[in-house]
Amino acid sequence: MRSPSAPLSRRGLLAGTAVVSAAAVTAPVATAPARAASPARAALPAVTRNGIATARLAVPAALQPDLHERLGAWLAFWSANSPRGWSVPTEVAGQADPAGDAFTLHAIRVVVADRPVEAFLAGRIDHAHLGTLASLHHHFGQVTVVAGGGLRVVDGEAGFTDSPEQVAFAFAACHQLWGVRTARVATWRHLAGHVDAASRSGWAAFTRTALRRGLRTDTY
Repeated sequence: MRSPSAPLSRRGLLAGTAVVSAAAVTAPVATAPARAASPARAALPAVTRNGIATARLAVPAALQPDLHERLGAWLAFWSANSPRGWSVPTEVAGQADPAGDAFTLHAIRVVVADRPVEAFLAGRIDHAHLGTLASLHHHFGQVTVVAGGGLRVVDGEAGFTDSPEQVAFAFAACHQLWGVRTARVATWRHLAGHVDAASRSGWAAFTRTALRRGLRTDTY
């Protein structure tokens, strides 16, 4: 399938990693869950789902109801900020954890000019990958990039927690989407519209704008 996004250069990726390392944070790719804890509540039984919002699931997944609802809100948000020439998402590929309280995203498929397109693909490191990561940070408090580029989310409220994964994402977004090599909280505040980037509204503004830049629906 065609890619609607231009790939990032390997040099750019290495530069982004260097920025994160200089800030003494964990690199974006990790295998362990982020330290933010899910809200304490009784887990509901997982229910096998065939789709998320408008999209069918490539493989049915057993998800807890709250996570399924949050994933639906996330996918609608991602779609609302995607290019006008893209259809609403038609298929999502991913895998649920055994308990159904976490989900790893591997692909989002849309239709462009009557042709199916992978708008996001886990193994393809491009601006759409970073934009999709931003959209998940917008809706979930715990997001991890796993080996192979999959994006794993754990059910729970969104918000800035200063976790290594969030800080690494913020540095990468500032570098790759804004061209800012030295990214501090003050830089995020400026990019988010002169609000406190660590506040709920500031983090929401930053991640929303990063999504639009990643999917090329916001000007540079």
